[in-house]
Amino acid sequence: MYDRILLIKTGALGDVLRTTSILPGLKALEGVGSIVWLTSPQAEPLVREHPLVDEVRIWDGDPEGVGFYVANLGSTGSEWILSLDDELGPCRLATRLQAYSGSRLSGAYEDESGELAYTDDVEAWFGMGLLSRCGKPEADKRKRANELTHGQIFAEMLGIEDSKPSLVLSEPLVEEAREGLGGTGVLIGLNTGAGGRWPSKGLSVERSVELAGLLHAALGTGVRFVVLGGVLEADRNRRMLELLSAEEGLVVLDGGTDNGLLEFAAQVACCDVLVSSDSLALHMGVALERPVVAFFAPTSGAEVDLFGRGRSIRSTSSDYCSYRPDADNSSIAPERLCTAVLELLNE
Repeated sequence: MYDRILLIKTGALGDVLRTTSILPGLKALEGVGSIVWLTSPQAEPLVREHPLVDEVRIWDGDPEGVGFYVANLGSTGSEWILSLDDELGPCRLATRLQAYSGSRLSGAYEDESGELAYTDDVEAWFGMGLLSRCGKPEADKRKRANELTHGQIFAEMLGIEDSKPSLVLSEPLVEEAREGLGGTGVLIGLNTGAGGRWPSKGLSVERSVELAGLLHAALGTGVRFVVLGGVLEADRNRRMLELLSAEEGLVVLDGGTDNGLLEFAAQVACCDVLVSSDSLALHMGVALERPVVAFFAPTSGAEVDLFGRGRSIRSTSSDYCSYRPDADNSSIAPERLCTAVLELLNE
């Protein structure tokens, strides 16, 4: 069918990781040759060792650097270009590559007027996003009404079987993380921050500490907690660790906030249950087949498939899935999260 599939997906990191769910379906298509993934330097570790990716190419996304990549990536063979980002750089690259090779293009591109658009066959996804042909209000309405997972939407659009995302970690890396975390008993990961763009994705420090207290009361000395996050969570995680360390008998570990991507993923792999906001850690937990309690307020819980190994706790406020940075997340109560964690531990 195609000598090569060129997959353009550079960001965000969680989106790159969950997009790996389409790889088994693409590879299973009759007559498909190699799969080449073009991604960002930051995301490259997430797909570097994937067994279904034949080649990983790195690009910084600069629209002015498109010409060089067309010369290096352009193919004269039968090709399918999947352009899955909605930024100018990747869209321009997809347009130039399609013009160079005459290949099939599915996804976002830059049209002749310089506007960003998308092909008809990906309406189901891009029609709920920033490039929607029906405008943002209607796109937001469709997003809130959607009950299909990201994987289901993409499988239907691309005509492939739905599958699971995956992340390859070396055993030595996971073992190193396990030794660093040390101790015995149940390990619960607390990844409750949300970076800077979507504050309402996260759980406050106070509610996170309350959740740990409830779980400690229910599970006793047999439970440990590791506080997880990235650079943007450094200050809030420090406060969280101080408060948790003051709780009598509660064992808390500092996962750090300056880990490399795969080192962070290895910590996630060590958790018996991960409690996470809608963030990279959540998608890592799913890809690594860990039990996950995920909570959602401004974003869509329906899109994230936990594959029977988790619980999706969604805001009951009227602005759920509104994609507002100040969405009301007060209904994401520690009690709801605690109940979900205990259910998973009892399964």
